[in-house]
Amino acid sequence: MLRYLITGLLVSIVALLLSCGGGGGSDTGSESTGSVPPPSPGDGTSPGVNNPSAGCSANTGLLTESGAYMFQFNNIERAYRVHVPENYESTSASPLVMLFHGWGGGQNEFVGNATVTSEADQQGFILVAPVGLGSDEPDNSFNSWTFSGSADGLDGDGGNGIEGAICDFNNTPDYRYASCDGIAENSCSWTQCQQDDVAFTAALVEHVGNRMCVDADNVFASGGSNGGMFTWELGQNPLTAPLFRAIAPIIGLPHRGYLNGKGKNEDMPALLITGLNDSTVPPGGWEDDNFTTTSNGESFYYTSATGITQSWAESHGCDVTNNAVVFDANTSEGECRTYCSSDTGWPRVLDCRSDMGHTYQFSWTWPLILKFFNAHSL
Repeated sequence: MLRYLITGLLVSIVALLLSCGGGGGSDTGSESTGSVPPPSPGDGTSPGVNNPSAGCSANTGLLTESGAYMFQFNNIERAYRVHVPENYESTSASPLVMLFHGWGGGQNEFVGNATVTSEADQQGFILVAPVGLGSDEPDNSFNSWTFSGSADGLDGDGGNGIEGAICDFNNTPDYRYASCDGIAENSCSWTQCQQDDVAFTAALVEHVGNRMCVDADNVFASGGSNGGMFTWELGQNPLTAPLFRAIAPIIGLPHRGYLNGKGKNEDMPALLITGLNDSTVPPGGWEDDNFTTTSNGESFYYTSATGITQSWAESHGCDVTNNAVVFDANTSEGECRTYCSSDTGWPRVLDCRSDMGHTYQFSWTWPLILKFFNAHSL
């Protein structure tokens, strides 16, 4: 059960970080929809920002402190954590990064890390880390994010049996959630079916924007592992794609066959970070656009890093007929390549791979992500 071992490792890391006092604030700032009055208009302004959120001109019901909060969505209480940067002002719009944990993770997986929060403080990013569903009734399993194929178990290519599934169900444990009864088409299903996570994310972005002064043109998404897979979904889905300026999945790829590009007409830059030694979500070889298969005791199928970045670059009008070229991202931890080499400055689609396994390595990945987001800010 290597997927369980990975989950346990992530939980242990989070616990260690919390015991050391890293990240997340206290729960004293908790709120629930219905208990906090909606924001009322104020006189706030946000110089130099074309699209400030409603929270910039509100004077009640505001979120001004880091901490854990609750948000009721479709009759389910959803938890999320906010990190407010040190230089935040309630009348000056700040960029926002939505952060999505891995399978079995929680709200401190990102904001419990000192590198993540200190870099956000220095560069003025608001961080919001919601919690997936699955640990409570009726599932009593692991918190998860549902994306294309993960709930019904079907890949994007179609076919019968294993040919049309996201895994070889003869060689993969059955992780099906109780909430997916009647939805799962096979035993490859491995995330929750209690709610539509895409719709929830859209509602949470709006909720935060109504209670904080957010630069709505510069809202970004990042996530790790299962959260990284869901980050691709947010960029592909027409409901959420217009909400985000750019995305940066870490060690997370869509399931086999789900190779859609950006879900809006405008640009949506994407930075992908994967590990060449990752047996859980293997990226495949450079220029290999075939699907990949886990080799950790399971047999899940994923798009390759080349396959999804090539598709994403093509949707941006980049020339994908030639091999991706090396781009100097000013990091010694990995190699980055792009099909958008004709772009000025940072390319709109960047594929970075490191000699690491299924790990986040925030010490270098997070500064790279914020550098990418800053480079593509409007």
